[in-house]
Amino acid sequence: MTTYTVAVRDYTHTIPLKTGRQGVENCTLEFPDIDPIHKAFAPMVRERKFDVSEMAIVTHLQAWEHGKGISLLPIAMSGRLHHNTLAQSPDGRINRPADLVGQRVGVRAYSQTTGMWVRGALQEDYGVEADQITWVTTEGPHVEEYAEPPNVERSSGTLMQLLHTGDVAAVIGGSGLVPVVQDWETAGQAWAERHATVPINHMLTVRTDLLRSKPEVVRGIYDAFTASIDATRAQAPGSVRERAVSYGLNDALLSGVRLAIQYAREQRLIRSPVTAEDLFADYTEYLRG
Repeated sequence: MTTYTVAVRDYTHTIPLKTGRQGVENCTLEFPDIDPIHKAFAPMVRERKFDVSEMAIVTHLQAWEHGKGISLLPIAMSGRLHHNTLAQSPDGRINRPADLVGQRVGVRAYSQTTGMWVRGALQEDYGVEADQITWVTTEGPHVEEYAEPPNVERSSGTLMQLLHTGDVAAVIGGSGLVPVVQDWETAGQAWAERHATVPINHMLTVRTDLLRSKPEVVRGIYDAFTASIDATRAQAPGSVRERAVSYGLNDALLSGVRLAIQYAREQRLIRSPVTAEDLFADYTEYLRG
């Protein structure tokens, strides 16, 4: 049987596939060792290096906009609430999110999906818009053609170095820090209830040429992933992270994708109009029917 490369992180729902406990029809799968998984995104969008790849939703939106030949499958691989990921030093001077206006905030990349969700919450919940902050980044976008907004800067230091030297007032990510949103748990749950979804970080993608030429192979891979999700979900309680993992064009998944599109356009992560139906058009045509 033909072997196909699949770049995914070790999750509860992917380990059965990686170990062979969950079988796949019509093919065998090879899983390259990539850690952290975001290192797979640039090779996928620039070279289509893998047949199937986990991918951050913002990276896919930018890849779609620039015609990279990668199709989205309705499988949410990971997600979480993000109100606590915007953080400062224990002795930081940010008392409330509104204090970030005019400040500098560090984030690994402006196109990082976690950053997109944080900026969306800042605007929606606290009235702080993305262009009211200077975003200091340590990496560029996975999609080379993407042009960052003028309020994005690149730094050679790490996020923690930038925070320690006072070059930024807060960062997205980091350990031993204090969330800027003090009631972050309540705020995050309220956001999730309002939108009836959990913010999606990563989804599953496939090379478009493979989907169109061998839909039966992709169907087998898709079915194997969904069967593994079903089997492992029954073994664990329903935490927020576990609720984020889902498949199919269900209301929660579609709500998450539509919000990602909305936030991405508001933050100039993408400039072209796009709908969830556009993103899943290949899936609908070649697999769903």
